[in-house]
Amino acid sequence: MDFINQDTLLFFNQQPAALPLYEAFAGELAARFPESRIKVQKTQIAFANRHVYACVSFLRVKKKAELPAAYFVLTLGLPYPLESGRVAAKAEPYPGRWTTHILLSEPADLDEELFGWVEQAYCFSANK
Repeated sequence: MDFINQDTLLFFNQQPAALPLYEAFAGELAARFPESRIKVQKTQIAFANRHVYACVSFLRVKKKAELPAAYFVLTLGLPYPLESGRVAAKAEPYPGRWTTHILLSEPADLDEELFGWVEQAYCFSANK
């Protein structure tokens, strides 16, 4: 999985201080889910197996004054509403599909709890 390329660097032009955190996140995803496909788009970077299971974006999930200087938002597709203080926003766009947004701003955010949720999203996506 090629998680850093020219398109990725262009994507992070708007938030270059968040690139090292993304590199750590994407590197861990590459180690855990090496068959994932990555698609860099204008507003997000999507990670997919059979379907998209996670996206990285700069979605404004809080008031601008409440956002850290360097961050990105991880969006996961899950079959249930994730109950955690780490969840910035969530919605059920259709029955049985929850879109969950998690604000990531420091290396400590990339913990086993987070990657457990990513694994659940990965499995949910693979089995749809």
